[in-house]
Amino acid sequence: MSTTNTLLVIWLAAAWLMTAGWAWQRRKKNAGIVDVLWSTGVGGAAVLAGLIGSGALGTRFAVAILGGLWGVRLAWHLWRRVAGEAEDGRYRALREHWRGSQTKFFGFFQFQAFLVGVFAVPFLAVAANPNASFSAIVAAVVIWLVSVGGESIADRQLADFRAAPANQGKTCRAGLWRYSRHPNYFFEWLHWFAYVVLAIGSPLWWLAWSGPVVMFLFLRFVSGVPYTETQALRSRGDEYRRYQRDTPMFFPWFPKHESDNA
Repeated sequence: MSTTNTLLVIWLAAAWLMTAGWAWQRRKKNAGIVDVLWSTGVGGAAVLAGLIGSGALGTRFAVAILGGLWGVRLAWHLWRRVAGEAEDGRYRALREHWRGSQTKFFGFFQFQAFLVGVFAVPFLAVAANPNASFSAIVAAVVIWLVSVGGESIADRQLADFRAAPANQGKTCRAGLWRYSRHPNYFFEWLHWFAYVVLAIGSPLWWLAWSGPVVMFLFLRFVSGVPYTETQALRSRGDEYRRYQRDTPMFFPWFPKHESDNA
């Protein structure tokens, strides 16, 4: 199957999945399911690319395992939040802004289906690689372990902080959150370099760079940091502004005021 046809299949499957997700959020009034389905769709795209790609078996196996496990971990983490908590403040704000318009929500869900296809491109670049370099696979696995491990730790630290009643309305500065306001986003972005490494030698290698480039643009300027910080300022006000002043936004580094981050 050609790369174009594979992308078409992935997009159509994602569109169907997101339509079902849109119907679910209409009943449950919780649009957070879109994140769960996006993770599931992108992880599934990695598995599909590995199964039907034309490249070396070892490289295809690596992208299917790494991409698939990444998708499972993220989808499960997000599902626990969606199933156990009220709708995320970002989506509540959208619901209010759109005055509950289900037409706009449907368009939003379908845009996420399109993004599943966008983020499937690096996997297809890897799956077309005729080379199965052992050193590249090892390097990709190391990047994957560091990034997915770091994201998992950041998610756990935030969940533990939010679970404590005494921390209601406060900003998490524990662990990795002391050095970045969005360590989960940073490690999510870093994860995409694993596929750049796996794609070295592929005729589509340059397409693998779409993963880290597009992910950084979305996290930093579109759907990640801007929405999250707007909601944090809405709910925590000056307390979060101090956090913004003292702690790097994306790339981890030492806080400016040690006393404020203890």
